[in-house]
Amino acid sequence: QVQLVESGGGSVQSGGSLSLSCAASGYTYSSYCMGWFRQAPGKEREGVASIARDSSTLYADSVKGRFTISRDNAKNTLYLQMNSLKPEDTAMYYCAAVACSASTTGATTWLLRSEVFRYWGQGTQVTVSS
Repeated sequence: QVQLVESGGGSVQSGGSLSLSCAASGYTYSSYCMGWFRQAPGKEREGVASIARDSSTLYADSVKGRFTISRDNAKNTLYLQMNSLKPEDTAMYYCAAVACSASTTGATTWLLRSEVFRYWGQGTQVTVSS
């Protein structure tokens, strides 16, 4: 049974930092592409950052230079380091997984499309105050 469990959310002031983690189990983690998505109240879920099997990455323009996604295949864990947080980053953050080929890289734009991801965590709330 595939399970994704996020942790690390919380409240921070504008300009602050938070680090999210996503512990994965129940599948061959290294064979999957992983992503972070977020959804604010009244808005659609959007892709934040994704990482392929070769650890190449893809970021939404809104977080480039501020967020860093990484993965540790030995620990079956996905990370999202968020710096210079802004109030508009406030949302529920979800990690997600999808089986992908070794040829999939960070240049693959569908890695930020939520509809292609199969497995989802329950989410962790991030709140940034001004």
